[in-house]
Amino acid sequence: MDKDKDINNDMKFLAKSEIRLKILSELNEEPDNVRGLAEKTNITYSSISSNIGKLEKNNYITKVENKYHVNPMTQVYFKTLMDFKISVDMINDFNVFWNKHNLNQLSINSIRRITDLKNCKMIETTPIDIYKTHDAIKNQIMDSKNIKAIFPYLHPDYPKLIERVLRTKGSVELIVPKSIFRELMFRVNDKVRKNAIKKGNLKVYSFKTDLRIYLTVCDESMSLGLFKNDGSFDQNRILVSNDPQSNKWAKDLFKHIKYQVI
Repeated sequence: MDKDKDINNDMKFLAKSEIRLKILSELNEEPDNVRGLAEKTNITYSSISSNIGKLEKNNYITKVENKYHVNPMTQVYFKTLMDFKISVDMINDFNVFWNKHNLNQLSINSIRRITDLKNCKMIETTPIDIYKTHDAIKNQIMDSKNIKAIFPYLHPDYPKLIERVLRTKGSVELIVPKSIFRELMFRVNDKVRKNAIKKGNLKVYSFKTDLRIYLTVCDESMSLGLFKNDGSFDQNRILVSNDPQSNKWAKDLFKHIKYQVI
């Protein structure tokens, strides 16, 4: 209990001072002295010196040969604080995407790693471009040879896009609700479908209950869509990214949901 209290006190001590966080951010990159930190941060020498003294006194940093170094445990605290800050900033930036939406099909791990989506951008439909989100999804799939996707509903373009990928000898792995499984398969050219299944290039998993998430993982991009709390799919906005970290996040979420099916 005392250890938990000590950790909380440490986190509060570091978090409540923007100057201390800036100092740690610089020292986390490389050791430096007071003058160097003042020049890099544009903070007065006296303010840097005062806060350096507090950090050193409380054993967050150590002075070695006239330069200050971040102690190992402080690095852990600092990374935790920065991850939390990134999470808060990202949720605030995309508040309209996350707020009042169903997040139940996000795994615990995907929520913990929500900062992996920090380089995503949100695409929203407009009154003059009501297909903007769908066109973004369509372009992602058309530009890829390997697709992993969770389709919670059947859009008329999906079978055509799947067939296009398979005809170019690409691979498609899908998770769909049981309610659309047969119709989706029926709309893909029979010869193309059977040949792809035989070669292992088409795998479709049927989810017994309703899916409350949309996800695509393409060669170098991903997209994510959510359902509103009222049960309707939010077709007006999606998150997209071509960042490898975001792609890895999406692949892991796909794998998590797939394991619930197989």
